[in-house]
Formats: sequence, C-alpha cells, structure tokens
Amino acid sequence: MTVRKIIKIDEEKCTGCGQCILECAEGALAIVDGKARLIKDVYCDGLGACLGECPEDALHLVEREAEEFDEQAVETHLAEQASMGPELTAIQGSPQPLACGCPGDTVRELTPAEPLGQGGTAPASALRNWPVQLHLAPVKAPFFNQADLLIAASCAGFTLTNLHGSYLQGRALIIACPKLDDVSPYEDKLAAIFRENAVRSITVLYMVVPCCTGLVQLVRRALAKSGRSIPVSIVRVDYQGHELDKVEVAAASQA
Repeated sequence: MTVRKIIKIDEEKCTGCGQCILECAEGALAIVDGKARLIKDVYCDGLGACLGECPEDALHLVEREAEEFDEQAVETHLAEQASMGPELTAIQGSPQPLACGCPGDTVRELTPAEPLGQGGTAPASALRNWPVQLHLAPVKAPFFNQADLLIAASCAGFTLTNLHGSYLQGRALIIACPKLDDVSPYEDKLAAIFRENAVRSITVLYMVVPCCTGLVQLVRRALAKSGRSIPVSIVRVDYQGHELDKVEVAAASQA
C-alpha cells in the first residue's frame, strides 16, 4: 500500500450516466446500483482521463492510501470483460450481472416530454425512467423509490395506443415477457424491488394470450415473498388494445 492519486466518486452528484466508463481505458469503473463505482484500486492509474467527461463534476482525483496500479491485472480484467460482454463482474469479484456494458443501459430518471410535432399536436411521452427492461433495471434504481409501478408485458406497448396517456402518467415502468425471457431470477428481483423501495402501488398490464398470465403469477409470488402489503391493479388487454377487465387487489397477502 502507498499514498497515491486515485479516483473518488461523489455518489450524491453521480447520476449513473456512464460517460466516465467510456473514457476509462483500464475498465476501473462500473455502474453498480445506478452509480459509478471504482471496482478495484489496482485498476485505476490515477491519471484522471475520466474527469472531464462527467457532466455533474462527480469525479475527482484524491491522494489516499491505495494499492499500486497493476498493469498486468488491468490486462486480465479487460480480457475478462471482453469475453463476458455486458454481463460484467461486480465489486470484489462477486459474480453478478450488471447493466453497465453500455451507457444506454445506465439508470436515468426522465422528465416527461412536451407534446411533439408542429404546434405540439402529437402525444407527449410520459416515460419517467430508463432502463425499462426488468433484466437491466437495478433493484435500488432511484425511480423505484416510493413509486407507483407499472409492470407491463413486453407486447402491451405495441397494442395500446393510449399507453402513455392512460397507464404511464406518474408511474415508473418495467417490462418483461413471461414466455421469452429467462424469468428464473425475476421473482427474487421483483420481491427485492417491492421490499427495498417502499413501492406505493403496482399496476400489472398483460395481454389476453394464455402465456401472458405468467406475468401476473410472477408478480403475485414476488409480492408474497416480499412481505409487503401493496395495492395492485391487474389489467388485461386484447390484441387491439381494448381493456377487457381490471381487478383491484388490496394487499400482497390477498394477491
């Protein structure tokens, strides 16, 4: 251990945009739970190439006691990243799929858009968060905190012409497909999202096709596992986006 220059990240300022990751040639940074983190001291050369890319001024060089920069360890680390693609290795070497292979996967809270088109005649987007895929969204993403949550089947957005106006307004969105996705980790992940973010309400939007009922069952099991009591609305729609029925469930224990 020696006292040397090394990167420090202000988590209060960091938005998880991922720009710093693109400029770190050593792969020393990753997005973990929506924030940029230094994976290991030995990967950081202390030169600060990432500093100027942070739009929030969240990165700074400090002098502190740290392990020496290890070029050989960096080469091994980069080779592992290249072989794994976006499924990167997390802090302390604990295997965990992270949404940090591309800045497009990083966590963002969005401001609903103004109406589009000439004269503002086209419908406005009500999307408030990114990413929307359940597989990519971190459990502790800031947009889940105290959220009214819309859990939608992946196909639903293509059938509902009023998705943004009727369902997305004021809600955080995650989507999943119970037929084509590997849903094995989804139950535990949803349970953690419900439990750790004090989710206020849940709306489940699913298609009339039989396989889509798997999404409803998944949410029910996750609610029971979370131990939370959360009001739930279960909405079924047909191929042309008509709402067929809506079931209100008062609490997780009744789901």
